[in-house]
Amino acid sequence: MQILLVEDDMDLAELIIEYLEAEAIDCDIAYNGSMALNLIEENTYQVIVSDVMMPKMDGFTLLDKLRNKNIQIPCLMLTARNKLEDKLTGFEKGADDYLVKPFELAELTARIKVLAQRTQPPGHKIEIADLVLDLKERQAYRAGQLLALSAAEWQLLEMLAKHSPAVVSKVDIENHIWGGEAPSKDALKMLIYRLRKVVDLPEVSSLITTVRGRGVMLASPED
Repeated sequence: MQILLVEDDMDLAELIIEYLEAEAIDCDIAYNGSMALNLIEENTYQVIVSDVMMPKMDGFTLLDKLRNKNIQIPCLMLTARNKLEDKLTGFEKGADDYLVKPFELAELTARIKVLAQRTQPPGHKIEIADLVLDLKERQAYRAGQLLALSAAEWQLLEMLAKHSPAVVSKVDIENHIWGGEAPSKDALKMLIYRLRKVVDLPEVSSLITTVRGRGVMLASPED
């Protein structure tokens, strides 16, 4: 699961990210609404967790802009204000959930997982040509054959499938899989090579393509 945390309190943000990563939830961070908008335009998120009071652009303004752009990613608002009017304002602007500070990280995690269910495709599956990804079981099939994937290969395949047929930059892939710190210069190159060997079986069409200067894409031949 990939979420976006919008929080200007760096200490709190670091605490939340560390806890969520232990729960297998990848988390990008934005320190204000303006930064969040840029990230949302460039990446795919299942849930947005946003503080309300922030510099440059507050959480309610961010929510307004998202809903006006018809971006319906589930949003959980964090705030220190416990007044009913504040909560009603958030819900009126399109918030999906509300959590008052201070809160338990276990409760935040549970609420994120509930909201993420709304963004899963029907049956938790993605189909691209004869490739099928079962997101719930974390398994992939090509032409009906179960693919043997390492954890990193699955992460890459899932990311490419969720963005298909768009091209995903190598920088975004490295950030997603290794947190921006690839173990070696050729680590991504080798990972892509290994994934191709597993997915692009003999006598079937190739689905994974490296686009020079742009990144990697997973798409059916028609796309």
